[in-house]
Amino acid sequence: MSAATPHGQTPYYFVPAPSQFPVLTAIAMLLVIFGAGQWVNGHGWGAWVTLAGFLFWAWVLQGWFRQAISESEGGLYGKRIDISFRWSMSWFIFSEVMFFGAFFGALYWTRLHALPNLGSLDNAILWPDFKAVWPSAAPGATGSPAGIVEPFTTMGPWPLPTVNTALLLTSGVTLTIAHHALLANNRGKTILWMWITVLLGATFLCVQGYEYMHAYRDLNLKLSSGAYGSTFFMLTGFHGFHVFVGMLMLLFITIRLMKGHFTPERHFGFEGAAWYWHFVDVVWLGLYIVVYWA
Repeated sequence: MSAATPHGQTPYYFVPAPSQFPVLTAIAMLLVIFGAGQWVNGHGWGAWVTLAGFLFWAWVLQGWFRQAISESEGGLYGKRIDISFRWSMSWFIFSEVMFFGAFFGALYWTRLHALPNLGSLDNAILWPDFKAVWPSAAPGATGSPAGIVEPFTTMGPWPLPTVNTALLLTSGVTLTIAHHALLANNRGKTILWMWITVLLGATFLCVQGYEYMHAYRDLNLKLSSGAYGSTFFMLTGFHGFHVFVGMLMLLFITIRLMKGHFTPERHFGFEGAAWYWHFVDVVWLGLYIVVYWA
């Protein structure tokens, strides 16, 4: 326990005192879920409850993270805590792999199993006008014989998705340069390349926002555009959210670097954010191939 550790020495294993942050986080999440549930069911006030929940959640998290940073900079985190953090981040990223795997699996199953089965002879009586082609871009001609899906145009790989691919791959390179600069104890160079990485992530989000505007305005491609529209926006939308979260992580790491935190020997906060960002890059490469090209 930390209380039995002599002053100035790192404890064998730091055990934090009882904290109010977990229960406050649970309250914030309850507000978000309750508000969102009321919002989608037509109650306008649900949007304000959802917003209040997110704001309360952000306030709780900043306090929680501030406490963790204070403990780390106070020398309370030793080697065993570092190992614990590494395992925790590894399992968190694994859970994210499974999260995206579910959506990639839904796309795979829809294209290679559900669609051919619906267009088979077994379903010809039920859906005589159905044609098992991907994507279902026009009612009556493809996957919407009942005309419930408005005609739309698919999103190709050029130019916006390819530009975003270049942005993310470049950000992975700049982040690696920053990491090597930190290992060399060149803090100024580290901060410079970290700001470039954050800027590239923000640019990616701006380009994706413009891509969504183009999809809705010019292509009539929406979340309701059949299986293609739903899988397209679920995959790209959740990935964009993860880019936003990763960009915030890198931003706060950069601010901590400017405050003098991290050393070449102790910088798992930096490494954990870098792991997450590289994971986001890899997911995008898979998404770029199977959603925009395939």
